[in-house]
Amino acid sequence: MPSTTSRVGPSTAVEAMSITRGSAEAGTAFVVDGQEVAVALVERAQAGDRSAYEALIRTRLDRLLRLALSIVGNEADARDAVQESCLKAWRELPRLRDAGRFEAWLWRIAINACRSSLRGRRRASVHEIAVDDTAAGSEPAQRGSAFTDDVTVKDAIRRAFRRLDSDKRSILVLHYVEERPVIEIARLLGIAEGTAKSRLHAARKSLERALEVER
Repeated sequence: MPSTTSRVGPSTAVEAMSITRGSAEAGTAFVVDGQEVAVALVERAQAGDRSAYEALIRTRLDRLLRLALSIVGNEADARDAVQESCLKAWRELPRLRDAGRFEAWLWRIAINACRSSLRGRRRASVHEIAVDDTAAGSEPAQRGSAFTDDVTVKDAIRRAFRRLDSDKRSILVLHYVEERPVIEIARLLGIAEGTAKSRLHAARKSLERALEVER
């Protein structure tokens, strides 16, 4: 395998999954006309104002869907995960103590919904995966051949990403699709910055190892 191909990293994996990165304009949609207004909307929603909650979700829906699609890998499951997370957030919103932390709180709920979706899917498809792996192993000439074009590379990376567990997928997506720094990832996941850094490093290594299997 040529050296330029073997050094393919997670950022290329993200591109290979055909996930659109959030634009600068999309990034500004996290806040509705300023932080103070966003907090006011959260507080109104906490008091039972459904229209305020819908306004909060509307400005975040595209990014929630993009996040979920990046993690779970198909649109139907992504939409289910987003719907589940939005409903759960509405039910639990009165318990949120700090309205200013709504963003991180909502994203954590969405990530957990994606993890649950992946775990459920993996349990349901254990037999199918085993059969696929056996079939793939019966074609050593194809699997052992070098990557010859970008399409082949991206397809291998896509398959490698699907081999990762939900936690590794989530942190790679947050960093390489959402383009969030480690300190923000730590805040979103509710973990220490050092822990987030080590988990990101481990996820990258796992993706590299999975890619070797797909060579």
